[in-house]
Amino acid sequence: MKKLISLNINDKDYEVAVSTDQTLADLLRYELGLTGTKKGCEVGECGACTVIMDGRPVNSCLVLAVQANGRTILTIEGMETDKGLHHVQEAFVDRGAIQCGYCTSGMILSAKTLLDRNAHPDESEIRMAISGNLCRCTGYQKIVEAIESVSEYKNERSLSKS
Repeated sequence: MKKLISLNINDKDYEVAVSTDQTLADLLRYELGLTGTKKGCEVGECGACTVIMDGRPVNSCLVLAVQANGRTILTIEGMETDKGLHHVQEAFVDRGAIQCGYCTSGMILSAKTLLDRNAHPDESEIRMAISGNLCRCTGYQKIVEAIESVSEYKNERSLSKS
């Protein structure tokens, strides 16, 4: 059985018919072609499928597509700006925080959510914010440093405006 839902993904409105047992991850990847959302464990443990829904990071493998009806979703594809990569994405590249890349989109979206809420988090706040995202390639240090560098960048920009 299919149900018609409406949602906004990356500032674009969609109206799609979805199965009542279809996950948001499957909708994004297989029907809408937004393959930056990765499928890992499919039980909400790894964070590879993290997207931002109504301002909060969620594991899209645990959200049914019908639950996303009327919601606003941001995927990694929606992070890029007219000027290029979002500053969080740039920081991950510049700091070598991307290895195989499988966890990267989920990490970046979790980091963005944190930085939107707290422009200057300390290391423990950063580690807590990404604690739902597993990376098998790194010891997380470069990821933490990348997020810290965005915080420092934001601090420098706010000081230069004073």
